[in-house]
Amino acid sequence: MSDVKKVVLAYSGGLDTSVILKWLQDTYQCEVVTFTADLGQGEELEPARQKALKFGIKPEHIFIDDLREEFTRDFVFPMFRANALYEGEYLLGTSIARPLIAKRQIEIANAVGADAVSHGATGKGNDQVRFELGYYALKPGVKVVAPWREWDLLSREKLLTYAETNGIPVDMKHKNGGAPYSMDANLLHISFEGRHLEDPKAEAEESMWRWTVSPEAAPDAAEFVDLEYEKGDVVAINGVRLTPAQVLTKLNELGGKHGIGRLDLVENRYVGMKSRGCYETPGGTILLKAHRGIESITLDREVAHLKDDLMPRYASLVYNGYWWSPERKALQVLIDHTQERVNGWVRVKLYKGSVSVVSRDSKDTLFDQTIATFDDDGGAYNQADAGGFIKLNALRMRIAARKGR
Repeated sequence: MSDVKKVVLAYSGGLDTSVILKWLQDTYQCEVVTFTADLGQGEELEPARQKALKFGIKPEHIFIDDLREEFTRDFVFPMFRANALYEGEYLLGTSIARPLIAKRQIEIANAVGADAVSHGATGKGNDQVRFELGYYALKPGVKVVAPWREWDLLSREKLLTYAETNGIPVDMKHKNGGAPYSMDANLLHISFEGRHLEDPKAEAEESMWRWTVSPEAAPDAAEFVDLEYEKGDVVAINGVRLTPAQVLTKLNELGGKHGIGRLDLVENRYVGMKSRGCYETPGGTILLKAHRGIESITLDREVAHLKDDLMPRYASLVYNGYWWSPERKALQVLIDHTQERVNGWVRVKLYKGSVSVVSRDSKDTLFDQTIATFDDDGGAYNQADAGGFIKLNALRMRIAARKGR
């Protein structure tokens, strides 16, 4: 007899999680609660409710939650205040969604009295780590059921056979061999993995991309966009105040139109293997460039350099699933403190796959034109001071040179 009485399943309504739902009922003989998160993936989520009902899930145990604003406000924006990039390129679109899903699953588990949670991440991927580190951080004694580490349904063919045997609805696209890629989407990005992309020599097909036109097909005229910042977050676009989710939605639209945000990456997974993925992050790419633009005039030099030193560590924490760790929280306090005066506006130019900052201003600017000018500064800066500064900084090298070292 299983010790699991009630389990909250992260449920998309797709093939994998539909099989998991039935498998949990059969294997654990437990009550299943389904949770479907709307993170802006752009899909109709009501079919997930209907499928759950078909499996006998009680209506009060079917949760479909719109988390788009919370996702952007409390996860995406804090991460962009840190300018986070994993391995110098990846904007962490999948990684940053997992801690929110884990948080909501635990909240639901507490609300319905569940003693376990379950997810559909495979035993090869990073997501199993991200989900479960979140679960244990938020509810230390929770039981975690990870079917991909327990069952023998380790191929698509076995999943399809199980689905057919148990009357699990399968879309025609699955019967004909499945979608060409494994995809994950939310307001920040869409990712593509598997099939054709498993060979790193193979080029991604143009027909794969969903959110962006190719740079070659983008408009021939550049577009200029003004972003207004308050404490490191964009609050308005072209003078129109928007919510965080609306900001990201608008920037995705603008970036996609101009072919911005495509990435073909071979990354180092936390579980030890190299993995290739293609990503579209149009809004995030604009946010990163613009945020660095406003920071360039509002942050002290050493504070900016300290943030750059800490960024790879912060990005690795997010990538590896440590969003709820004390070290990530501590870093966030420091980062958010640096953003108190990151206010003002940035104008970006969008053109054929590129985004560039063309102007910026802030009431909190540290840029002093009277000092920086190449014209007569009226004595604001004494150039003779540089001589002593240079000699002091060269002293250790001069001593070493005299000693022949």
